[in-house]
Amino acid sequence: MARAAFLKLITLMGYGSAKQYAGRRAFAMYTDLCVPRPDEESAFWKDDCHLPPTFQSWFTITNLHVWLLTVRLRALPPPLGTNYVQGLIDHFFLDIEDRVRTVLQPVSPNSIAPPQNLRPYTTPSDFYTVAGAQGKPRPKGSAPERLVTRQMKIFKEQWAGMGMSLDYGLVHSDAELAAAVWRNLLGARGARGIAYPSSEGANADKPFFRRTINLVGGEVEKVEQIEKVGYEVEESRDDGSGIHDFPPAEVDKYVRYPELMATLVEYIRRETVRLQNLPDEQIIGKQEFGTESHGLGTMRFGPVKTTDGLVASFVSQPEVSEV
Repeated sequence: MARAAFLKLITLMGYGSAKQYAGRRAFAMYTDLCVPRPDEESAFWKDDCHLPPTFQSWFTITNLHVWLLTVRLRALPPPLGTNYVQGLIDHFFLDIEDRVRTVLQPVSPNSIAPPQNLRPYTTPSDFYTVAGAQGKPRPKGSAPERLVTRQMKIFKEQWAGMGMSLDYGLVHSDAELAAAVWRNLLGARGARGIAYPSSEGANADKPFFRRTINLVGGEVEKVEQIEKVGYEVEESRDDGSGIHDFPPAEVDKYVRYPELMATLVEYIRRETVRLQNLPDEQIIGKQEFGTESHGLGTMRFGPVKTTDGLVASFVSQPEVSEV
């Protein structure tokens, strides 16, 4: 009797509507399926792909898996597809904003226990660290809004750019998809050529640093200023992302890039096909209050690397407009 009365009450309050349920299930998808992925495959991303243990890397990896879910959710019949995609993206950026504020506001030694509204939006990650925050509560006050707004703008642009490039690659060819992976996940290392070791006098001891502008971890704020000083000067500036070309002594790392791109292309296609083959009813859920997390186990992403060693070949794929 009490349960029936409670369900009736929440229905009257709007919590039982299809749109509200979609938002709550999208939150369960995000927290259970996307948030853990950087930590679950930490060795691959850090050791094989040489991504630094930064929040930028965490965002990029999580963004990939949000996109993978978005591809499947867009195939749901309207208005379900729109509701689920919007809910997933909303939760993603609410979580990103929460994490940005934490990163921009390191914990002080004298901080006290945080109030309820300052608790993490989702589970904290061990993939990256926040200065001074290990095992300590969040401090009073808030991060400067100007910095938060600036960072959120950067992440919004990266989310949109990465999504469009992956969409394009998905429906065109493995080569296009590999290029999107190289630009967005591998930092476009080597875009201006590979710097080999040299023994020519002073050049042999000259420090090497070069990054790709306005890709993973970077933002070009004043294009006209860069045009004045030159792109080479901007490329040699460390933007703190940790993503930059390998120095001459480490050029051997580029040898594995085709294999890495093939592995990631195969992973993306394997997961999109797997999610595509799941029935809509399994994606949508039971549409009942309290069942938002039911059935998510079958949606969990598999390992990036397959045990049988299969990788995708860079050949043209037929268009998959139904995805």
